[in-house]
Amino acid sequence: MLNIKPVIAASLCAGALILSVAPRVEASDLKIGYVDTQRILRNAPAAVQAAKDIEKEFSGRDQELQKMAKKLQGLQENMEKNAVTMSESERRNKEREYADLTREFQRKQREFREDLSLRQNEALAAISDKANKAIRQIAESEKFDLILQDAIWFSPRLDITEKVVKALSDGK
Repeated sequence: MLNIKPVIAASLCAGALILSVAPRVEASDLKIGYVDTQRILRNAPAAVQAAKDIEKEFSGRDQELQKMAKKLQGLQENMEKNAVTMSESERRNKEREYADLTREFQRKQREFREDLSLRQNEALAAISDKANKAIRQIAESEKFDLILQDAIWFSPRLDITEKVVKALSDGK
C-alpha cells in the first residue's frame, strides 16, 4: 500500500470504482460546472443581509461588553493608583469587586460568543439550503452532468457561481 492518507486513498478508490462502473461518456458530451461556496456565502444578497441583521441584533450586547471592559480597566487602574493609600479592608473590597466583575464579564463574553456563533451558523445553513436548491435548478435547466464545489483547481469557464448568486438575488 502506498503511503497515502486514508481519506485520499478512499477517495481515489471510490473515484476509480465509479469510473470503471459508469458508462463510457465522451469528454465532449460531459457538461461540468463549478461553484465557489465561499463566494456565494460572501456575495449573495441573502448572505449580506443576514450579516447586517446579525450585526444589528448583537450590537447592543457588544456595546454592553465594551462598557464592562472599560469599567474593569478603570477599577484596575484605580486599585493600582491608590494601592498605597487604601486601607487593607478597602483594598480587599476593591479586589473582590474586581474579581466579581471579571467573572461576570467573562461569563457574558462567553455567552455572547456562543449565541453569535449559533446565530451565524443558523443563517449560513439557511443560505446554503437556498444555494443548493438554486444549483440544482441551474443544473437541471442547463443540463449539467456534474457540478463540483470547493475544488482545488478549476477552469474559469466552468465557474457558474455568479449564476447561482444571481438566482439567489432573483429568488429573494
